[in-house]
Amino acid sequence: MEESQRQKKIGSVLQQDLVEVLQGAATQGGMRGIIISVSKVKVTADLSIAKVYLSIFPNNKGKELLEGIRSNTPLIRHELAQRTKNQLRRMPHLEFFIDDSLEYIENIEKSLKREDDPIKNPDALDKRKKS
Repeated sequence: MEESQRQKKIGSVLQQDLVEVLQGAATQGGMRGIIISVSKVKVTADLSIAKVYLSIFPNNKGKELLEGIRSNTPLIRHELAQRTKNQLRRMPHLEFFIDDSLEYIENIEKSLKREDDPIKNPDALDKRKKS
């Protein structure tokens, strides 16, 4: 089902503010050289849950950072509520996921450059995880 205009608007507002909150928290926490990007925010039809997809560079820090973000979700949600209080009545619950689409594309490109052609041998590529 396609997202409504309201869902898209709330998603974009949350996306902009989340980038500032997460990048600011990483910088204040002394984490240098880490880039946190919010690639997508999908809001449910009832506007109660926002699924946030993060791209974290470097990739090897992704899981560790995601766990830290998930454990601090109430603080992040509170900070977002303060920033968006004039735009949103209720702050949706936040669910964080790693966006692996860039890594998936990179694996396809690597496979195409190798002798193992994934078109001829589909088992050469890892199956994409759905979240």
